[in-house]
Amino acid sequence: MREDHAPSTGPLVAADTLSGHPLFARLARIGQRVREADRAHPWVLDTAVVAVVFLMFCLPDLFPGHGESPHEHRVVLLRPPLPAMLALQAGLVLPLLWRRRRPTEAFAAIMAVFVLQWSFGVALRADAALLVALYSLALHGRLRHLAWSCVVMAGAMALVAVEVSGGGLPIGDALFFLISAETAAVALGIAVRIRRAQLAGLRERAARLEIERDQRSRLAAATERTRVAREMHDIIGHNLSVIVTLADGGAYAAQASPERGREALQLIGETSRQALGELRRMLGVLRDQGDQTAEFNPQPGIADLDGLCARIRAAGPQVRYTVGGDLDQLDRGVQLMAYRIVQEALTNTLKHAGPETRAHVTVTADATRLRVRVQDSGPPGGGPRPVRPAGEGHGLAGMRERAALYGGTVTAGPGPGAGWTVEAVLDLTPDRTGGPT
Repeated sequence: MREDHAPSTGPLVAADTLSGHPLFARLARIGQRVREADRAHPWVLDTAVVAVVFLMFCLPDLFPGHGESPHEHRVVLLRPPLPAMLALQAGLVLPLLWRRRRPTEAFAAIMAVFVLQWSFGVALRADAALLVALYSLALHGRLRHLAWSCVVMAGAMALVAVEVSGGGLPIGDALFFLISAETAAVALGIAVRIRRAQLAGLRERAARLEIERDQRSRLAAATERTRVAREMHDIIGHNLSVIVTLADGGAYAAQASPERGREALQLIGETSRQALGELRRMLGVLRDQGDQTAEFNPQPGIADLDGLCARIRAAGPQVRYTVGGDLDQLDRGVQLMAYRIVQEALTNTLKHAGPETRAHVTVTADATRLRVRVQDSGPPGGGPRPVRPAGEGHGLAGMRERAALYGGTVTAGPGPGAGWTVEAVLDLTPDRTGGPT
């Protein structure tokens, strides 16, 4: 006969059921209110503890004969006069007001009164305050103070055991009972202390996790904003530069050669439609439900560099494009990086060297490296290149960020004559080619 033994979850289910009981939920709310009130008025709780100890343990000694059985006092001990009893009770109970702020001092004061009292053979119910002080020391005091306090307490309990053994109670039984009470007070204080430390650690960890979550969210948002800004710069900056150059050239050619002006307008329309399509694709990716046609318009790659060079040529510059190696097998992310770098470099060439410059684009790949080089001849006639604003600008920074994703580098600087050269090297090793696409 086959029996299936499922993992036992009875205790866990019982614990969850118990913790979800309305009574425990109500007690938890009451405890929360008490803690909040204690933080606001800490002396109130300490005063309440003193009042409770006084009512439970001091009043019965002040009114003897009520609630006592005939065999209650088999041990004959002294009963001090009322003023002395009140003084001893005050010495035992009042230091509890400082049991949380000065637990060691409060315990020492109560212990001194306790030893003094029992040295005269006086027993009081208010001696229970010593156990409360020991519990408070275990909960709030320093652990090294707790160690010697337990030793002192054990010695005091031995004194009490000797005193009460004269009435027929075996000293071993008395000592066992007293040491058990001491151990219970210390164990309870340490257990509550550990529990509070655990709860404080959990609260601190929850707060730290919340801060880390907010930081990750802000970092992710900043990263996404940077990526969107880079894509917008690549798309809009490049296409607008081409459109502006075509519009300027078409305006000059409209009067002398209407055909050239019409051709410029057609090129402007094609470039605008391409820019609009790229913007729609990017915005569709950013939205949760983007255009359904986005999947049919992949990101540009190496194969689209011919079209890119053709659009730049239409704006005026002479562009020569050279390739080498097996570029079609490159990862789509690497191809997009190469395309954007060439696009940005040619856009800068068009803006800073003018429409009459010459540019040479070279893209070569081997087993471990992809090299992209864009070199222009500078302004016509070898004139000075227009001075750029201070800083490297978003274009060069964007190229370097893209190359860094694949462990690559980008260098840009003056080339031969008045020209400018941009060269990028991307890492194609297997641990790099799995980058973002």
